[in-house]
Amino acid sequence: MSNDPELLNQPLGDVVDGWTEPMCPVRAVLKGRFCRLEPLEVERHAGDLFAAYALDVVGANWTYLPYGPFTEYADYVSWMKAQCLGNDPMFFAIVDLASERAVGVASYLRIMPDCGSIEVGHLNFSPKLQRTPAATEALYLMMRHAFELGYRRYEWKCDSLNDPSRTAAQRLGLSFEGIFRQATVRKGRNRDTAWYAAIDKEWPALKLAFDQWLSPNNFDAAGTQLVSLSSLTRPILHVP
Repeated sequence: MSNDPELLNQPLGDVVDGWTEPMCPVRAVLKGRFCRLEPLEVERHAGDLFAAYALDVVGANWTYLPYGPFTEYADYVSWMKAQCLGNDPMFFAIVDLASERAVGVASYLRIMPDCGSIEVGHLNFSPKLQRTPAATEALYLMMRHAFELGYRRYEWKCDSLNDPSRTAAQRLGLSFEGIFRQATVRKGRNRDTAWYAAIDKEWPALKLAFDQWLSPNNFDAAGTQLVSLSSLTRPILHVP
């Protein structure tokens, strides 16, 4: 009796040639033109971050996160010490090079080298970082590092009701893959989770798009973009 799946009419995925399991990301500094990502340290970054988040006076940054808002610095530091210093999630502070202040955080999480999959999340960009070239560059640096390490799949997940996050994912070239209904409960409320991802074969084109958008030639004297990133990444998005 044959156990050949093809003879049994049991289709299989393509053979993955030449791929080896990547290493886990390490706590290294990722440098860009507008920002620098540093492994998160309480003593170095907590004060800057707490002050930057305080500019969000209505607490909108925290709505879709499973923690916060933090009105007391001591509470924020306690949370950071308990949740942000491990290897998964692995948190980075986003430092604005113009001010040399930490103005947001991002992390790798669900790091699965054996599957070649890694996720970006825990994104919290203060008003000082939102809608700036540094915000885009920070996420580009995270994505670039993951693919350069050899990951095959780079994931982004968010509350399906979080329209800004969903728009940002596709602007960055991550393709929509579906909704996981009743995926979890956050702050006593149901969360349906929207899934997005980019894969390694898309990365060369995505890198070109980011490099073109981040180029000094793409900004006028007032710092306004000449070509939008979404126009560059839209042709790369996977449509089932």
